[in-house]
Amino acid sequence: MAISSPSRKPLPIEVRGSARQPLGMSTAQFLRDYWQKRPLLVRNAFPDFVPPIAPEDLAGLACEDGALSRLIRHDEKRDRWQVKTGPLAEADFATTGDANWTLLVQDVDKWDADVAALLEPFAFLPSWRVDDIMVSYAEPGGGVGAHVDQYDVFLLQGLGQRHWAISTDPDAPKDFRLDVELKQLAHFEPTHEWLLEPGDMLYLPPGVPHDGVAFGGACMTFSVGMRAPSQAELIGDLADYLAERLPEEARYTDPDLAPARNAGEIDRSALERLRTALPFATAYNDATLLDWFGQFITRYRLAQNPAPADRPTTPVALDKLLAGGSVFLRHPWSRMAWARTRAGCTLFANGHAYPASAGLAQLLCAEHEFVLDGPLDATERSLLIALLDDGHLVPRKPRRR
Repeated sequence: MAISSPSRKPLPIEVRGSARQPLGMSTAQFLRDYWQKRPLLVRNAFPDFVPPIAPEDLAGLACEDGALSRLIRHDEKRDRWQVKTGPLAEADFATTGDANWTLLVQDVDKWDADVAALLEPFAFLPSWRVDDIMVSYAEPGGGVGAHVDQYDVFLLQGLGQRHWAISTDPDAPKDFRLDVELKQLAHFEPTHEWLLEPGDMLYLPPGVPHDGVAFGGACMTFSVGMRAPSQAELIGDLADYLAERLPEEARYTDPDLAPARNAGEIDRSALERLRTALPFATAYNDATLLDWFGQFITRYRLAQNPAPADRPTTPVALDKLLAGGSVFLRHPWSRMAWARTRAGCTLFANGHAYPASAGLAQLLCAEHEFVLDGPLDATERSLLIALLDDGHLVPRKPRRR
């Protein structure tokens, strides 16, 4: 007979804090159970909280040249949003009205020592992980709309009340609205909603959809945001760092080069040489390396690009060129290479990638002038149209004998 252990109780999403434990638990427990894992609402995280900066001083800071500020207004009836980036002027606040607008000022901790003191309870995190304290002031209905942050944030209610709604649904859609300057979610269905009072704090890990709206009266929220560079930023900066320190004579080499079997093909041997030249490239699969290298090498040290065609090539126009025996010339500034992929084949031309067939890709790389006869499949036809439109191929009427 099997003995089942009692199931672990689900972790609470709401706890109560105190002056001794602003997180409502030890920092070790918070990091283990919540940090970058799940949201947490802490009631009374900062008992008897008094905002360290007044709304009028925040507005004054928003008018400073060096401050990063935004004034966001929402036309609720038409659901239109207006964003003005600072430095702001006093006149900008004269027409805001008493509802549906918010002022955001970033890096307030760099300007105000009292605001910077709010970081002390977060000393359990590495200091280099902390980005800034952004302060928002809003009149009733003010907010920035439902959105997703890609970094951890602690949202401390400082003045008035704010209604927060979040979604913990892992399958929640995260596509953006296309009609708004802000990166707002096109669809948002909350799973949890709360009304935060001064001293309450909401922690959100990266990727949690949320929406905060000022409720009842004037509202201030202090957002302690974390630094979270993207992989693209990390890799880009590392590449720049390494490039500055590598000697000029350290280059791509191929002393083991064998005669090329197919004109213009980036083969497996070339990929292995890349991995030797770029040790960190071993983390990437063949498809990623091929896609990058094909685009890179066909634009490397290229002084010019072909001019696009004056008019788009229609399928009918292509049929006429093919039926008439037109000669296709490869533009002298067009540099091409190709590679086999799991999906078939990719042709690279001046830093762009095009789906292709291996036969046509090899022909394009091998010949500067050619005539096509015989049937073409849909991929080949699309490739020819794209190359004609982008100026890589120039049609010429056949020569008369």
